[in-house]
Amino acid sequence: MSVMRKVLLWASTNAWLRERATRTHFVRISVRKFMPGEHIEDAITAAVALKPQGVNAIFTKLGENISQLSEAQDVYDHYIKVLSLIKGAGIDGEISIKPTQLGYDQDKEICFDYCMKILNACEAQNTLFWIDMEGSIYTQGTIDLFKRLRAHSTKVGIAIQAYMIRTDKDLDDLAALGSTIRMVKGAYLEPPTVAFAEKSKVDEQYYKNCARLLQDDANRPGALLHMGTHDTILQDRLLALIKERQIDKSRYEFAMLYGINTPRQLELARRGERIRCLVAYGEYWFPWYMRRLGERPANVWFVIKNIFKG
Repeated sequence: MSVMRKVLLWASTNAWLRERATRTHFVRISVRKFMPGEHIEDAITAAVALKPQGVNAIFTKLGENISQLSEAQDVYDHYIKVLSLIKGAGIDGEISIKPTQLGYDQDKEICFDYCMKILNACEAQNTLFWIDMEGSIYTQGTIDLFKRLRAHSTKVGIAIQAYMIRTDKDLDDLAALGSTIRMVKGAYLEPPTVAFAEKSKVDEQYYKNCARLLQDDANRPGALLHMGTHDTILQDRLLALIKERQIDKSRYEFAMLYGINTPRQLELARRGERIRCLVAYGEYWFPWYMRRLGERPANVWFVIKNIFKG
């Protein structure tokens, strides 16, 4: 792992830096590259603009690790509102939520109850409810939560991180269930005993994991692969594999973040590939922003330097 990436992932967890940076005009302007605004209405407007170009949406309100269980009710109410706005806008939109936004740290059963209510609302609207993945201390608990929800409905998906050493085995278990899985590389700072650090190794793991989920034995009711990467080399390798195996388009979608390589998103849509843009919003954007920079650190010194100005 590069020094720059380590610094950015460390910064994502630093409360002092977050407090200072979020008051810095330059940082607030630069984060607009990755999110259309802090409010759900901004995100809906962005998704409406993408719809005619063949790009659908996933919505996620930034934030994690609520401090009081009472906050989970507000998060639940918010996402029920989001589903209503999606329906009113006439767009194909899904929602993605971190378990710690719904009280996982405080009470796992109450978190499950909130998730079940949201899943039921998504099922009634014929859309997906995504369980997002957090740091490694939550991996097993998040998978357990997903399995409990999957026992009730196919309208639930889970994000799985390719850089985790345990992922190969996790995918075998999840594939047997018929699971909707969004494969991502992973964006948290983890010890080498838990996650692969070398970019080349993570890239190969990502390709291998997606190829695993495109095998015939993974083609079960409820199964869907979201390939959540901006790496066009990996995308092209996977498209070549899909062509070679003659895999139906109903088995997979691409997922990319708002503001990252938009021309590629539009190109995939024009080629007839299914593509979703993950549109993030909310006030608690700094940790997420640092992790995004960590994924593409080429020009971040300019950003870091400006954080400390004024």
